[in-house]
Amino acid sequence: MSEAQQRAWNDVSPRMLIPVERDAASTSIRKGSTIDPAAVWGRTAPLIVEIGSGQGHAIVHAATAQPGANFLAVEVFRAGLARTMLDADQANLDNLRLVEGNAPEVLEHLLPSASVDELWIFFPDPWHKKKHTKRRLVTAEFAALAASVLRPNGVLRLATDWQDYADQMVSVLDAAPEFTRAFDGDWAPRFDGRVLTAFERKGTRAGREIRDLTYRRSA
Repeated sequence: MSEAQQRAWNDVSPRMLIPVERDAASTSIRKGSTIDPAAVWGRTAPLIVEIGSGQGHAIVHAATAQPGANFLAVEVFRAGLARTMLDADQANLDNLRLVEGNAPEVLEHLLPSASVDELWIFFPDPWHKKKHTKRRLVTAEFAALAASVLRPNGVLRLATDWQDYADQMVSVLDAAPEFTRAFDGDWAPRFDGRVLTAFERKGTRAGREIRDLTYRRSA
């Protein structure tokens, strides 16, 4: 981490980073570590969770634009979390919290059932080599975990610049009984609440189409 990131980690993390009990791995979440969102944020408000928040550009922008909502950034890389805290602190945000943890375990062990209004997955690692595609996040098992934390009629938003991953997401989520499409045609329109990030610019420069998907948790 840079000096500024390390300083943010030291000074801001006690206020913004949710402390969690670990299992075997450093980014694991111990079973039974479920949080109370009202206690964590100090209020009851719609909860929006971004998985794989990276350096936090999207979620800091969104939390700034929507002060009436609570936001949670989920990331495994500490430098990204530190950068997110640095930017959030400079923006004087009090509606954003972060957790250092593996996304499936955050959904399974940390977040209460039916507590999330929107779940965002923007530009997850595509693992584009054929031998690595089994490592991709969006699978049938993950869809079930996502459904478990979303409220009835809650929204799952996804974006990727890798066509075969977009096709996989559609295949998985169309088959998931807990979700229904919230878009017409092959792809959803670009989500207006998603700020343009380096990942999206990189994909566009490489000539890849950006694919958005929106699904709704069945009531």
